[in-house]
Amino acid sequence: MAGTAGNYNTKSPGRGKSVATGEIPLYNRKNAKEAAETEAERYMREALALAREAALAGETPVGAVVVDAQGRIVGRGRNRTEEIDATCHAETEAIRDASAKLGWRLGGCCLVVTMEPCPMCAGAILNARLDAVYYGARDSRAGACGGVFNLFMEPLDRRVRVYGGILEAECRELLGDFFRQKRQA
Repeated sequence: MAGTAGNYNTKSPGRGKSVATGEIPLYNRKNAKEAAETEAERYMREALALAREAALAGETPVGAVVVDAQGRIVGRGRNRTEEIDATCHAETEAIRDASAKLGWRLGGCCLVVTMEPCPMCAGAILNARLDAVYYGARDSRAGACGGVFNLFMEPLDRRVRVYGGILEAECRELLGDFFRQKRQA
């Protein structure tokens, strides 16, 4: 891919593996690999709860949380595209919520989202200066973290660490069940 730099891996990461470095830490914590996975999974469960809320509202079931460097959830969001407009993805909602509390520069924070961010959300992640993205299910139609292409590999002025496959089966199942029900209706 043109413009690739750094130790980025364009292949699909394994469970909890980083597209950027192959590491799993949630920030600079000195926990063992298993503890870091457990922590990332805990935040993903919060995002899954928001995704379930979205599904109940008839929205594509995607949920996201922004976590600060101290491990506090400072932003929450779920898809609201049917309810509001096309820009109201879970990621942008969580970023708006966190920005209302911390200001628009969210350096030191990470985003945990149930589905790989799209290009619009990847742009918002870069502009908000988030340090890392943890996602559950890969998006082979519009994913901008390696599913279709990786915006975070481009030679931009900042880098975002990307970790995929966190509770992937649960995230994928929620999406699959939602769309199966939509097709049957």
